[in-house]
Amino acid sequence: MRVEEGFQQCPYDEQHPYISDPLLSTLLQRVLPEQTFALVNEDLIRFGERVTTEIRHIADRATPPVLIQYDQLGRRIDDLQTCESWRLLKAIAQEEGIVAIQYERKSGAYSRVHSFAKQLLMVGDCQTVFCPLSMTDGAARVLELEGTQGMKQEILSKLVSRDAKSAFTAGQWMTERPGGSDVSQTETTATLPPDCKQGDVPGARYILNGFKWFSSATDSHVALALARTGPVSSGSRSLSLFLVPLRLPLSVSNRDNTSNGVFVHRLKNKFGTQIVPTAELSLEGTEAYLVGPLNRGVKTISSVLNITRLYCACDSLGSLRRGFAIARAYAYVRTIDGGKQLLRDNPVHTAELAKVSLIYGALMQLFFGAVLLLGRVECNVASEDEKRRLRLLTPVVKAFCAEKAVAALEECMAALGGLGYMEETGIGRLIRDSLVEKIWEGTITVLSLDLMRAASDPEALPAYTRWTDGILTSVPSGLQESLHAPLEFLKSARSMITNLFTKSDSSVPSLVPRPALMLFAYITTAFDLLEHAIWSDENRPRRIDVEVSAEAFRRWVEEAGLREAMESVKVALAADGHRIRMDEMLVYGEKTRIEKARL
Repeated sequence: MRVEEGFQQCPYDEQHPYISDPLLSTLLQRVLPEQTFALVNEDLIRFGERVTTEIRHIADRATPPVLIQYDQLGRRIDDLQTCESWRLLKAIAQEEGIVAIQYERKSGAYSRVHSFAKQLLMVGDCQTVFCPLSMTDGAARVLELEGTQGMKQEILSKLVSRDAKSAFTAGQWMTERPGGSDVSQTETTATLPPDCKQGDVPGARYILNGFKWFSSATDSHVALALARTGPVSSGSRSLSLFLVPLRLPLSVSNRDNTSNGVFVHRLKNKFGTQIVPTAELSLEGTEAYLVGPLNRGVKTISSVLNITRLYCACDSLGSLRRGFAIARAYAYVRTIDGGKQLLRDNPVHTAELAKVSLIYGALMQLFFGAVLLLGRVECNVASEDEKRRLRLLTPVVKAFCAEKAVAALEECMAALGGLGYMEETGIGRLIRDSLVEKIWEGTITVLSLDLMRAASDPEALPAYTRWTDGILTSVPSGLQESLHAPLEFLKSARSMITNLFTKSDSSVPSLVPRPALMLFAYITTAFDLLEHAIWSDENRPRRIDVEVSAEAFRRWVEEAGLREAMESVKVALAADGHRIRMDEMLVYGEKTRIEKARL
């Protein structure tokens, strides 16, 4: 039989990424003022069309970067060559204002929602271009808060520019070989130059020497880097933050080879995000400019992490959006039972996709809840309670989205059968690229420890409780009756996390932080879904919309894993030394005792 003969599968059509999304538009109607929603809605409709007709095709042609370290005469040139598609995707994101929108602040405190909604539509088709843009956004925020006047005039304006021909991108160099996420072991040093003449530079000039093990934006114009300005014995308390030009003189056109004492050791051979030029860098006499107070680098760079962690969460959520869209589209064209039934009409298949939809919608509510708070904080309209909630939420949103999105993407792949396993569908790349979000900007375990630090603020838990109490007291009587069982269960779950967070750090068992983060995420997401159900009851004219939002809340509380999360916390609370020893034996075997004795 010739390939053109016999059965031919009808192609699927993903349709418009915003108009066809069953959840995003409704959420935006809830969180945005009417006039702001009208403007954002119009922009997303236009931009969604650009995603399907232009951006997707550019992304399909992207190829990994190439590093040429030496020329034919043996001279070190460190020529980093990225593909045209990668450069075009960055340019489009800059033109669309993915970074600029939140600094233009035309929608005030809702500007972050606008920007992240656009990002959500593009993530699945952007080849991880938001990795450098997240660090660009974070660098812009740091310079806005802590930069010198020269930095704001010369660098900040370019980081937030919509003009791709003059716009800068930024990297972030924290990770070093000794410490990974533990920056207290940073080896890179910063010293004042011998002549101490500052000259016409953006800030106090230092010379950096060291090795950065992981730089995810090596083709950027500038980077933020931590370096030691005090004794090693002081750990992270003797680190300062620096703005580092990758090339001198610093200009948009000078972008081919690194200079300024920045040497590219090698490009990373990564499992995913293969289009992103990630490298190991040596800094040898590199000129850099101090940002913020001396020896306060970790605190100064924290505003970068707040932003990049939400970008990570958006990458997880946006990848799931694309995978779910593909699975839905395929269900409309694939027939089963001898061609008698579409997949979309098969109850078993639809039940599995409903689980994916529940996770997608729940993560979206959780994510935009944090985005709203970030926008309010940046526009100086947030209450103290909102600031504390954002501090609690930031590590949680990043960790929970990373944990849940990949598993749901696997179900999207399986929903296409063998076709889903083919590279051409794009789901495989989405899974590979999304897996890094469990690592970038802190693993889930690292983030769980950050949550415990945030919860140690004596005012943090009361702020959170006041928010949840406000939602519970606003539940209308109709929903109170129909959702009685899940509401009571949610209250008991909240009591568990409240009791846990009121313990002192010393009384929390060592195995508790990670399951505590997961439980806190489940509970917070449930309240976000409940808040949406309340809004639907008050604002949606169609009763079916109210029923669907209420059902999403019910299923999240009763079926999505909240009960299991509570049990995990109970197990961790009851864990004693015996369990920890058995963990070691299960993982490492008998020789662990001998190795400990040697230490």
